[in-house]
Amino acid sequence: MNIRALQTQDRQVWENLFTQYAAFYNTTIPEGGFNTVWQWIFDDNNDFWCAVITDDSNQPFGFTQYQLMHRSLGGSMVCYLSDLYVIADQRGTGAGRALIDHVFAFARENDIPNVRWLTQDYNYAGRRLYDTYSPKSDFILYSNNV
Repeated sequence: MNIRALQTQDRQVWENLFTQYAAFYNTTIPEGGFNTVWQWIFDDNNDFWCAVITDDSNQPFGFTQYQLMHRSLGGSMVCYLSDLYVIADQRGTGAGRALIDHVFAFARENDIPNVRWLTQDYNYAGRRLYDTYSPKSDFILYSNNV
């Protein structure tokens, strides 16, 4: 397994992985959503990145997307791991852990003191992995469309 930055030639495989990720969370990518996120990733003025994990033939089979976020109570930035996905037949191989560790390394290299992420309550396999990093927090997410 190798982790590298998403490259422009990865567009189709990224869209496929991103679609599978959305389906896992019972949602869809809205009209124009692929283009918007793609632009975020490749915009040097936008603190949003995507890394892929690849097999021996350099074919991506998972990804993580992460971004910087202000933390007012800490007076610092945190790294928000917004998306993490590995195809089903590669789960349990250490790929998810490698992607999370990649984001942690990014945070350390950039003096970002904290990495945060969310998951659905029913993501039991993911939570087993996440619990090896730290216990879940006691925060509850509220989200409203406006």
